Amino acid sequence: MAPEKPPCLPFLMLALLTLLLQQADPRSFVVDRERGLFLLDGTPFRYVSGSLHYFRVPRILWADRLFKMRLSGLNAVQLYVPWNFHEPEPGVYNFNGSRDLFTFLNEAAIANLLVILRPGPYICAEWEMGGLPSWLLRNPKINLRTSDPDFLAAVDSWFKVLLPKIYPFLYHNGGNIISIQVENEYGSYWACDFNYMRHLAGLFRALLGDKILLFTTDGPDGLKCGTLKGLFATIDFGPADNMTKIFALLQKYEPHGPLVNSEYYTGWLDYWGQNHSTRSIEPIAKGLENMLKLGASVNMYMFHGGTNFGYWNGADEKGRFLPITTSYDYDAPISEAGDTTPKLFALRNVIGKFQEVPLGPLPPPSHKMMLGPLTMHLDGDLLGFLDFLCPQGPIHSVKPLTFEAVKQDHGYMLYRTYLSYSIFEPTPLWVPNNGVHDRAYVMMDGVIQGVLERNMDNKLYLMGKVGTKLDILLENMGRLSFGSNHSDFKGLLEPPILGQTILTQWMIFPLKVDHFVKWWYTFKLPKRPQPKDPSGPTFYSTMFPILGSAGDTFLYLPGWTKGQVWINGFNLGRYWTKLGPQHTLYVPRPLLLPRGAVNTITLLELENVPLQPQIQFLDRPILNSTVHRTLSLSPDVQNDSELMELSGH
Repeated sequence: MAPEKPPCLPFLMLALLTLLLQQADPRSFVVDRERGLFLLDGTPFRYVSGSLHYFRVPRILWADRLFKMRLSGLNAVQLYVPWNFHEPEPGVYNFNGSRDLFTFLNEAAIANLLVILRPGPYICAEWEMGGLPSWLLRNPKINLRTSDPDFLAAVDSWFKVLLPKIYPFLYHNGGNIISIQVENEYGSYWACDFNYMRHLAGLFRALLGDKILLFTTDGPDGLKCGTLKGLFATIDFGPADNMTKIFALLQKYEPHGPLVNSEYYTGWLDYWGQNHSTRSIEPIAKGLENMLKLGASVNMYMFHGGTNFGYWNGADEKGRFLPITTSYDYDAPISEAGDTTPKLFALRNVIGKFQEVPLGPLPPPSHKMMLGPLTMHLDGDLLGFLDFLCPQGPIHSVKPLTFEAVKQDHGYMLYRTYLSYSIFEPTPLWVPNNGVHDRAYVMMDGVIQGVLERNMDNKLYLMGKVGTKLDILLENMGRLSFGSNHSDFKGLLEPPILGQTILTQWMIFPLKVDHFVKWWYTFKLPKRPQPKDPSGPTFYSTMFPILGSAGDTFLYLPGWTKGQVWINGFNLGRYWTKLGPQHTLYVPRPLLLPRGAVNTITLLELENVPLQPQIQFLDRPILNSTVHRTLSLSPDVQNDSELMELSGH
């Protein structure tokens, strides 16, 4: 028998390398409770993170925002996953384009940022219905965020799609996700259903395994109902709060773990009709430094806010309905347009005292463009386009139906009936039991009569002959994202009453306005004859080229009242110039067609058009021009408990 040949040297080296790799510590992110700190690959670690929402930033700009966050000294990014953004209909999933969460995770990895993921199912985030899909409300008896079997079945179905997609991105699997939050600020919710939280924790473990760190986040008053044994507890608070007192409270629930503030507020949100919220730099920087001196890990909410494009803004309710503005600038260190601010540099200087900050200057502000004024041209009133807005025709019902009942998630719906008798004297029209959700534009034979609003005990006085057409256009201004978070149905929740008569026999038109805007301006359908003096909701448009270099810009609508804007078919969001504080809408450069092409802008003005129907594009935003000054949300004048009642995140 021939002697065996000794193994070749390369084989021996490969075997030795394999053995060494097996003996090396695997990738891991864990809590060392003996020392009260995090360990990343066995080494003590503290994260300094910032919140950014991929769903509020155009995909093409993700890399820019993440790169600026890394250059600011951050080593992690925290983000939510809004369920309703990815499952628009039951069993229909969308992870394409601006919804491509996995490309965002890869972009974060390229920017050398770890990820703290908050997939919900509820996220708040001042986002429509707190991220829960509105189709859940097609079951009017469902109990959200509880162990209601109907709600759990929907949650299980969603997470069995999402979490396996997330699994390869977990840190111990070679990805950059170091921890995942279960639910969100659940202690602020009325239910306090521990069976629900246990169900979620079990589901996360079953789908993600035992190695990933699962955590909860709550405000100081929410720890009792928001924490759960087996989940790492964190807390959130702002610079005006007593850090020592709040961290001591956290340690009652998490006595041996590292201190974590999961939401350290760098700014605040805005409501229509209230002042633009700001936070001064010095206390924010000082608070961050004090937490880092304690060895705490911190996530700054927000580090870059972004924009509530389309119909995605949420709402709060405190005495009255408070919808969130289109801008989510948040007075954050990186502005809505992606520019660095003095707040960023102050925070960067603080971070540099505790850990290495990447070398090199931060990019300068993006080029900003000015254009106009441009004159808007009347295309026609909304009622004249009803065949295009609702091509399938109306739904007939004795009583009015909600948006949810007819599967209309967002936007607008028209209710139509006819007077069955003549009214010769002004007679009140009203909707009982706060049944207008959220804003109703009332017309008789096409002429606007006035507005009925949610939480406003107002009436309109009408006159008309038998057979007069009564139209009520209902605007959904965003479902509740915080507070009671009860099922926030939209539309006419009760039949309107005219005098002593309950109005019945309704024709209901679910309006596909976004589809219409694309049809009309893409195919140039023949225009209808237009009245000289349009009344009520009306479409205007204009076309314009960009002769110079295109840039980010801000659409200014002087004299316009309230409505919706589209640029090149993209739903830019809501405007409410009459109320404020936001007077401009951010227009990212990628939405504009380059030099030589023609851009189209479309307005749906819901109330009143200025005498000169013009618009302008400015090189800076106007976010703080409130006409009706009301309660300020500044931390200098309100304590944290009041802020937490208004909104969570």
